[in-house]
Amino acid sequence: MATGVNKVILIGNLGRDPEVQNFENGVKKAAFTLATTEAYKGKDGERATHTEWHNIVMWRGLADVAERFLKKGSTIYVEGRIRKREYEDKEGQKKFIYEILGDVMQMLGGGPRKDEGTGAPVAGEIHKDEGLPANTPDDDLPF
Repeated sequence: MATGVNKVILIGNLGRDPEVQNFENGVKKAAFTLATTEAYKGKDGERATHTEWHNIVMWRGLADVAERFLKKGSTIYVEGRIRKREYEDKEGQKKFIYEILGDVMQMLGGGPRKDEGTGAPVAGEIHKDEGLPANTPDDDLPF
């Protein structure tokens, strides 16, 4: 029996600061929205864009990195899996939400952020020139 593939790759901008939850067992969860925007020419030849919003969830170490370094507007690369979650609303109606469970994250763009208190560069921050996303071999690049 063949197995399926559930893989998502997104590059976009955070729509809000990550919301972080710390659980009793020490596990951390970060959740935020990510906007991806496509540009294309419409039927009339004019440039048009379409923005799609994605719900992103990261756990444990990635949640810690998200909490420390990601802010609304940050540009990131995310690899993950699509998950459908079910819940009941206040009226008892069954609702579904689709989320991307992030497995790999790379911060992109911009220069180093400064610590708001001291003005010093933030320790441990990943910059755009520091490499490819995890598990991407150099010889696998299309250019």
